[in-house]
Amino acid sequence: MSFMLSSILVVLLFSGMQMYKVWLSSSQMGTILGGLIGSLLFMCTLTAVGNLESTLFGKSFQQKLLPEVVFSLTLSLIASALIHRVSTTTCLIFSLVTLYYMNRISQETYGVSIQNTIMQSKKRK
Repeated sequence: MSFMLSSILVVLLFSGMQMYKVWLSSSQMGTILGGLIGSLLFMCTLTAVGNLESTLFGKSFQQKLLPEVVFSLTLSLIASALIHRVSTTTCLIFSLVTLYYMNRISQETYGVSIQNTIMQSKKRK
């Protein structure tokens, strides 16, 4: 279900960016908003790819940096580059911040906590 929702959001965000291309590139705030929408596109693409892989390869499959994250980031940067060059830069910055927080939430949710064991030894006098 999450794969379908993320895929639909990817299509809607990309088509919305293309429909409002002139408005987004007309002002400074529009170009920054174009980068923000591009980072949302990155997040939805990464979610869709991750859910597809977990469906195909099992729940224990983890996303890796090279194929999945780079593909999603490249797609969102190309979509932002169709708007404006500044949108590409802001998309990169927003996407890296989004990736950091997604990784942090993932580690808190699915990460294994390592407990330190302290060995006490008897001191002889």
